[in-house]
Amino acid sequence: MAAAAAASGGASASLWSEVNRGGQNGDYGRALKSLNKILQINKDDVTALHCKVVCLIQNGSFKEALGVINTHTKVLSSDSIAFEKAYCEYRLNRIENALKTIQNASQQTDKLKELYGQVLYRLERYDDCLSVYRDLIRNSQDDYEEERKTNLSAVIAAQSTWEKVVPEDMGLQEATYELCYNTACALIGQDRLNEAMKKLQKAEDLCRQSLSEDSDVTEEDIEAELAIIHGQMAYIIQLQGRTEDALQLYNQIIKLKPTDVGLLAVIANNIITINKDQNVFDSKKKVKLTNAEGVEHKLSKKQLQAIEFNKALLAMYTNQADQCRKLSASLQSQNPEHLLPVLIQTAQLCREKQHTKATELLQDFADKHPEKATEIKLTMAQLKVAQGNVTKACIILRSIEELRHQPGMVSALVTMYSHEEDIDSAIEVFTQAIQWYQEFQPKSLVHLLLIREAANFKLKQGRKKEAISDLEELWKQNPKDIHTLAQLISAYSLVDPETAKVLSKHLPSSDTMSLKVDVDALENSPGATYVRKKGGKLTGESQQKEQGQGDVKKKKKKKKGKLPKNYDPKVTPDPERWLPMRERSYYRGRKKGKKKDQIGKGTQGATTAATSELDASKTASSPPTSPRPGTIPMAPVSASNVIPPRHQKPAGAAATKKKQQLKKKKGGKGGW
Repeated sequence: MAAAAAASGGASASLWSEVNRGGQNGDYGRALKSLNKILQINKDDVTALHCKVVCLIQNGSFKEALGVINTHTKVLSSDSIAFEKAYCEYRLNRIENALKTIQNASQQTDKLKELYGQVLYRLERYDDCLSVYRDLIRNSQDDYEEERKTNLSAVIAAQSTWEKVVPEDMGLQEATYELCYNTACALIGQDRLNEAMKKLQKAEDLCRQSLSEDSDVTEEDIEAELAIIHGQMAYIIQLQGRTEDALQLYNQIIKLKPTDVGLLAVIANNIITINKDQNVFDSKKKVKLTNAEGVEHKLSKKQLQAIEFNKALLAMYTNQADQCRKLSASLQSQNPEHLLPVLIQTAQLCREKQHTKATELLQDFADKHPEKATEIKLTMAQLKVAQGNVTKACIILRSIEELRHQPGMVSALVTMYSHEEDIDSAIEVFTQAIQWYQEFQPKSLVHLLLIREAANFKLKQGRKKEAISDLEELWKQNPKDIHTLAQLISAYSLVDPETAKVLSKHLPSSDTMSLKVDVDALENSPGATYVRKKGGKLTGESQQKEQGQGDVKKKKKKKKGKLPKNYDPKVTPDPERWLPMRERSYYRGRKKGKKKDQIGKGTQGATTAATSELDASKTASSPPTSPRPGTIPMAPVSASNVIPPRHQKPAGAAATKKKQQLKKKKGGKGGW
């Protein structure tokens, strides 16, 4: 700005001094005030306008700075202000506009090339970006070489992660934690997870070391800086299947409340993938972090796409059918060639038991995108299996030409046909696969493996005659394979005994097959133990030897069962004596004993005596008897007049009570 002040002779020298002083001290607000005063004097002062744009950029007012540039296009030439204009557009996330501004500049300065590399990286044009940074590192000599190498390593990591490009060795030394971190990301893209974890641990150590040297940096600042490294560590742990450890580390990072919205969105998305259809309440809370403002400018297209897919899946898991259909349809319109939105819609239809619509949706997508036919057919086969139509699923799988001969497909088809007890079709699958390998990859490991499995399957199913050709082929490939020869002889023994005898001559003799074992040495070895099968008394030295060694445990004699006291050996025991009495053939039920004068039994309001007297059958058969002395004959009464049992009093109860009172009074000392 000092040079700019000298160039503008018409403005007040004191104002330009203020501008210069503010620029050197970093007080750009004060400098802006002086510049505005200068522009009041001369509104078209090129130097003042340029300085004003710079001050606005330094203060973060990118939109206002771009407004000044667009307002004074006649005064500010595109070449002189190209970098500032492109930088404002870049910071306002107008990436395409920034690219055009840079490409239209007549002179490509180093700082413009630096910005060009950043723009290409944001546009995910990694090949062009790599070329720009290579040229900058090769042709520039200043203090920013370390930053350029860091950016170059970031481009290599992005290529490895998103484009699965194997990076070439650039000879970048991992002197800083940023370089080390980017190298770890590149290794993750190549699925070299253990090496990547070591690089991240090294990056963590370098970060702590570099930040601890600054006395103004607190432990919280260090942890905040390490958050992105720890997030990548948690991602590796999750890929290794240790989801609980990864979840714990993710939650620790969220508790730190990092300011990077991109990092928070990625961590929240990864937690949702761990939760799946469990803990959906937590997943709903985490989704809010993925919707934060500015996330779309921090993440790559594939990261944003993965987050949207997971939102649709979460809607399906939470039974939000309409929301799931809406999100998946939107994703399909944005990515018409992507299969995942269609699979999500299919899964949702299946949850609603609309299997026919799901199949039609898959078939329609397969007709439009023949290159995806294999994945579609696999999904359709899975739907048929879920519906229990295994035979139809087998037909669909066998229609996939490029996979019919693969061992995994053969195994699946044979298993499914075996489940349906269609052995002929299973053998046909083996035969077709073996023929393919016989034509294109004869005598390969997979070819011989399929022949072996086909032979074993046929033998297991009792198809020994059909297994003979496979066993002969295996024995031909390896004549020393005794196991195969034995199987072949066994198969021929039921089909052609003469051939079996001829083949048996190829078996090695029993002498060569016997194991040369020193039995005495084996018995005397420390690990050998001798257990006597039958208990018997030992006499003499052998008894002492056995007792001294303590190796043999005496068997306990079984006690003879006790016989019942009334046991008669001459009488044949009851064959049904072990059955419960109720289950025996001669059981006729228990006879109920007659208990007279049961109070409280039978129909409520009636006594046993009363019911017996009211029984017409009994009175008719037996003649009436005269009343006993001291009793009153009972008159026949209706059931409604019968006194309830609990209200009845035993005969002579009052007299008995009176006698007891008299005795008590007579013998009492106090008297009444």
